[in-house]
Parts: sequence; structure tokens; C-alpha cells
Amino acid sequence: MRKSKFSESQIVAILKEGEAGLAVGELCRKHGISAATYYAWKSKYAGASVSDLTRMRELEAENARLKRMYAELALDAAAMKEVIARKW
Repeated sequence: MRKSKFSESQIVAILKEGEAGLAVGELCRKHGISAATYYAWKSKYAGASVSDLTRMRELEAENARLKRMYAELALDAAAMKEVIARKW
């Protein structure tokens, strides 16, 4: 996935400008983004602060780590069951 040239704090600031009443077209021209990008950001980051986004990123990383751990343990358990089944 391509990394955005805008940080999360910049995205939140741009969205706050939009909430303040600046026209979407003008806002997009000012920051060099498309209207589709603005609305995608708005749906993804609506009402979130920078600290919320940081916490969300940390939770997503932890979730990915736990999923990997679960997958490894499930494979180990399946291998053990297969060994035990062959033994008997």
C-alpha cells in the first residue's frame, strides 16, 4: 500500500478546515488533493483526533501480531494432531 504524503495530523487539520466551512473544491486545490481523497479521508478519519489515530494504529499493529501468533499456534496444534493420529 502506498504511503500518503500527508501525515495523520495534517489530514486531521485539513478535515477541520473543511468542517470550519471552507468549500471542498477550494480546500482540495489549496492542499493539492482530489475531492475523492478528501471524502475518503472524511469517511475514514471523521471526528478523530491525532491521539485517537495513534491509538488506533497501535491497536491495529497489536491485532496483526495476535493474529500471526494465533495462526502459528493453530498450525502447531494441527501438526501435533496429525502426529498423534499417525502414531495410533
